[in-house]
This record gives sequence, structure tokens and C-alpha cells, in this order.
Amino acid sequence: MPVDSAHGAATRSLKPLLWLVASSFFMQTLDGTIVNTALPAMAASLGERALRMQSVIIGYSLTMAMLIPASGWLADRFGTRRVFLSAIVVFTLGSVLCALSHTLPQLTLARVLQGAGGALLLPVGRLVLLQTFPREQLLPAMSFVAIPGLVGPLIGPTLGGWLVQVASWHWIFLINVPIGIAGGIATLTHMPARRASELAPFDFAGYGLLAAGMVGISIALDGMSDLALHHATVLLLLVFGLVILAGYWLRAAQQPHPLFPPSIFRVPAFSIGLLGNLFARLGNGAMPYLLPLLLQVSLGYEPFHAGLMMLPTSVAAMGSKRMAIPLINRFGYRQVLVANTLLVGLGIAAFALVSASQPLWIILLQLAAFGMVNSLQFTAMNTLTLKDLDSPMASSGNSLLSMMQMLAMSLAVAAAGGLLAAFTDTFGHGGRNLAVFHATFLCMGLMTAASAWIFWQLPDDDPETRRGSNKGDPVSEVA
Repeated sequence: MPVDSAHGAATRSLKPLLWLVASSFFMQTLDGTIVNTALPAMAASLGERALRMQSVIIGYSLTMAMLIPASGWLADRFGTRRVFLSAIVVFTLGSVLCALSHTLPQLTLARVLQGAGGALLLPVGRLVLLQTFPREQLLPAMSFVAIPGLVGPLIGPTLGGWLVQVASWHWIFLINVPIGIAGGIATLTHMPARRASELAPFDFAGYGLLAAGMVGISIALDGMSDLALHHATVLLLLVFGLVILAGYWLRAAQQPHPLFPPSIFRVPAFSIGLLGNLFARLGNGAMPYLLPLLLQVSLGYEPFHAGLMMLPTSVAAMGSKRMAIPLINRFGYRQVLVANTLLVGLGIAAFALVSASQPLWIILLQLAAFGMVNSLQFTAMNTLTLKDLDSPMASSGNSLLSMMQMLAMSLAVAAAGGLLAAFTDTFGHGGRNLAVFHATFLCMGLMTAASAWIFWQLPDDDPETRRGSNKGDPVSEVA
């Protein structure tokens, strides 16, 4: 057989694997956004207030943040096919339990199970691509897998709203069942069963400290709103979480095989980028949660129409993806990120001006403008964080960035829920009072704008440094 024919046949044989990983990524990112538009309908069905439903989102994203660091070791220990199949089964089972839930605690626990499966899908799938595809085909393969990460959030809110109106909120979870069954069969057929020949010891104690710290801080932020905890308990949990995280990093410095090596923070761009990712996302990470609630609870939109209103944000985000590299090449990371972080904060705060009498085109313009600057922010932050890491640190850096992104999403929704609860006590009438949302958007915008100070610590880039701005991982830039 000629070499070209053999190469083409090999490429065709890998296409089912590529579609399998891409489909699983789509399923995971779709469930990260499809729930947002359905929250008011879920609340009515479960006998809860719409502004107390944030635990449904927090449980999913926090569980993903906790399990991402263990994904690589699990795949090496038990094999890629077994772990990937287990992730699909757990995700599908969690989806069924979500649909069968009759109370908010049941739904939250089911979302935790769903997040446990979702946390392993993308990292293990990406690992399989790295192990399977030749180097010259790897970038196109990664880029192909990244596309569902854009499509899932694009159609998620609209699909969720449509399903709520034509059927019920239960179907936003039940649609995962046929996809999960097909994915399981495809995994058994096309997923290679690779295991590491040599397995580095896993830092179980460090992992436990890291997970406990993240859970403590998340519960503390969510405690005053959803869990109705006393202020003293919230403060105790917050201090506990911070102390545990500090203990993890002090311990990691003394371990031969830490979960994340502290030496990685000696790279200035990584340290600043990671902190910027965490604090900048506390504002914009809450927007997919806040906007559907604003439109439905305060402005009276139907779920499907509220989902359609999210389209300008997603379309503008996809359209502005290519703006990042030319802007960074011209102005450098420092100027772009400082200016754009302020614009994102301003864009969030601008929703404090939304009113029932405001023309529709102005709201759509606000949503599109926010989507554009928000997409630029994510791409620039993620590329900055990873661009200076060499090969030995790239894997740990990428895993830590992925974990931080999911943790930031959890903390953002918890913070937004806490603010909504606090301003409801101040202004009354729950979410029906626009002042509750206006004050929350203003606070979240100010929090985001304040994080520009972190990016101010970056040195001015020289032209040669700016030309390295296209080194970001195409998959990580999705988030």
C-alpha cells in the first residue's frame, strides 16, 4: 500500500475516536449552561424560590473542580477506556437521578454525581488524543474537539428554555440518556485501553487538603443565601478553607511528588494569569446564572425567550475569538488585559441600568458587547497563563488552570447568590424587585474591575514576547 494511502486510512480510522471525544465534550459543556434558563421552572416544581437554586450549579462545577486534578492519575492507573466509560456511565446515571429528583437537596446531590462524571470526560479524552494522534495531526484534532465547547454554551440556554416550555425541566437531563448510551457503545468500540507502564505515586493527602479547602470556601460563600447559615459559621468555614489551602501549599513544597509542584509559580506569567483567572471570573462567571434569572423573574420573559436572549452573547463571543492575538501582538498582554478587564466590569455593571421599559435592541446590544469583551478576556487570560510553561510543567499548569476555572465558576455563583439574598433582605419583594438585581450586577461589576490590578503587575511586553501569544491550548481557551 502506498504511504499516502496508509496515512489516509490511519486518519480515517481515528475519526470515530475524534467524534467520540468531541461529543462527550459537547455533552459536558451543554449541561453546564442548559440548566440556567430552567432554574425558575425547577424552583416552582420543587417548591423553592428561584433565587435559592444556585446550589444546582455550584454542586456541578465544584465537583468538577475537585476531580479534575485526579483525572490523569486515574486514567494511568485504571486505563483510559475503563475510566472514560465509567465517566459516561456516572454522568448518565447522574442525569437520570436529576430528572427523578423531588427536592432541591436531591437535585443538588444528583448534580454532584453528574459533575463527577463530567469532570473526567474532557481531561481523559484529551489525554487519549495526545497518546493516539501523530504530532502533525494533534493541533487540528484539538481544535476540532474545542468546537463543541463553543457550540454547547451557544445552544444550551435556548435549548433549556425550549424544553421547559414544550415539555418539562426534567427533559434537560433526560436528553443525556440516549447520548450516554451511544457514547458508552462507542467507547467500547473505538476507545484505546491504554495504561501507564510506570505510575507516579498519587498525593492522596494533598488531594484531600485541596478538595477540603475548595469545599469549605464554596460552602462559606453559599452559606448565607442557600444554606441560611449563621454568620459565625460562615466565617469559621471561610477561615477553615483558607487555612487548609495554605496548609496544602506548605506541604507540597516538601513532597517529592506533589499534586501541583510549587515551582510552577516561579513563572510570573503563570502566577499572575492564574490569580487573574480566579478573581476576574468571580464577576463574569456569575453572568450565565444571573441573566436568565433577571429576564424571567424580574422582566417576565418566558424560558424559551430568555434562552434566545442569550444568543447575542454567545454569537459575539465566537465572532470575537480571532481578535485576541492581533490585539496582544500590538499592545501586549498587560495593556490588553488591564483595559479589557475594566471593560468587562463595566459591561457587567451596565446591567444595573436594565428596566422593563428599556427598548429590546438596547438589551441585545448590551448582551452582544458583553459577550465580545468576555470572550477576549478568557482567551487572553488563558493564553497568558500557559504561554511560558515548558513541557515538564505544561500538564500540571493546564490541569491547575482547568481546576481554577471550575472553582471560579462555583465561587462566582455562590457570591452572586449571596448578594441576591442580601439585597432581597434590603429591598424586599425577592427577585421581582429590579433593585435586587441592579445592586447585584453593580457589585459583581466592581469586583471584576478590581481584578484589573492583578494584570497591572505584568511587565510591559516586548514585541518578541508578544509573538508568543498564540501558544495557548485550544481546548482550554474555550472556557
